[in-house]
Amino acid sequence: MTVERTVRLYLGERSRAATTHTNLSAVRADGPVLWVAGDETATVERLVADDEHEPRRYTDETSFRLADLVPLPGADEDEEADIEGLARSGPFLWAVGSHSLRRKQIKPHHAGVKPLKRLARVEGQDNRQVLVRLPIGEVDGLPTPVPCVADGGQKLHAAILSGEDNLRNLLRDDPHLAPFLAIPGKDNGLDIEGIAVHGDRVYLGLRGPVLRGWAFVLELRPYTDPADPARLRLREFDDGARYRKHVLALDGLGIRDMCPSGEDLLVLAGPSMDLDGPVRVYRWHHAAHAAAPQVVRGDDLRRELDLPFGDGDDHAEGIAIVGPPQRRRLLVVYDSPAPRRLAEDGAVLADLVELP
Repeated sequence: MTVERTVRLYLGERSRAATTHTNLSAVRADGPVLWVAGDETATVERLVADDEHEPRRYTDETSFRLADLVPLPGADEDEEADIEGLARSGPFLWAVGSHSLRRKQIKPHHAGVKPLKRLARVEGQDNRQVLVRLPIGEVDGLPTPVPCVADGGQKLHAAILSGEDNLRNLLRDDPHLAPFLAIPGKDNGLDIEGIAVHGDRVYLGLRGPVLRGWAFVLELRPYTDPADPARLRLREFDDGARYRKHVLALDGLGIRDMCPSGEDLLVLAGPSMDLDGPVRVYRWHHAAHAAAPQVVRGDDLRRELDLPFGDGDDHAEGIAIVGPPQRRRLLVVYDSPAPRRLAEDGAVLADLVELP
């Protein structure tokens, strides 16, 4: 792998106070802007490139509250949504929460019986159980999420899959995934960390569970509820199921992000548990043409890149393709960035990597 250079991301004071800059979990390039999200808020951030084709810095952050666009299920609208994936397709920006449970952590100052009590506590948050679709309009010359936009005489509304229709409920009888619903994400439980969209197909990559080395991708076909345009429903496949499962041979790794590349999908893979590396990028050939649940291996799945990782830091969490068609490169953002990625001028450094 060759890191061509770093790219500087400048997030504003509010995002830095929320530690979004050190908890980047999702990224997607969109012409002159970059969409990013952190896993500690219920917002999506927009940054503007200094050069759309040869970006060296992204600045002028604007933050968009999901609660201003869709009805979030949490009692507290600003409770974290743990956004772990962003996708941009057609007139929409998509965002997905992790749908995971979390286990309390043992902190350095905890002593006595408290650490074990905390380690036994598992909790969920309603705002994590969301799949959101946001129409994109042009405001002041820039792509902007809006509640509703006209498209060819049709109104496109911001909409959400949540509540009783959320994916955890959908999977409660699944023979592979249901046993892992009660397990926290970082313990190999259900943990959605990637999203990619091709036409009407939405692919969700699971960091966990990983079963006997096989990672899972869920394929959905969401549509707008005719009776409530703010709600998404799931179209049935030919067999009557409302989702498909694909399994990928990623050398025992889970999925940390996905990114369309033509008719293929680039898959960022890393450990499903709370571990450092290895971190790799695979190419799932012809993913957009999958006509049935697939076991993806061999010639259908190629290992493209090995990415760097640190010792307790520098965890690659998001990938996006940037640059002109004749010279596509991969932008990589990191959760828990190493100190060298935190510049004195407030920027956090992402990597620009050459694709084979």
